[in-house]
Amino acid sequence: MSDAVLSALITGGLSMLGVYLANRKSRVLMEYKLDQLTRQVQKHNSVIERTYELERRASVTEEQMKVANHRIDDLEHKLP
Repeated sequence: MSDAVLSALITGGLSMLGVYLANRKSRVLMEYKLDQLTRQVQKHNSVIERTYELERRASVTEEQMKVANHRIDDLEHKLP
């Protein structure tokens, strides 16, 4: 085998190894970032769900207060 062919095979093999290692490192970093983003989205969704629940409870409480105020008004008007 000639020196040029052997040199080309070694260079090609090392280049492929370099590309593989770079892609592997990049993939690991992307997976880490994706996991972090997923965790942040889950926290955000949890906050949104709790906010909707609080808003629902607030509307129920407001309705209960309206009913109580109407009852008080009715009782005040019935008193002599």
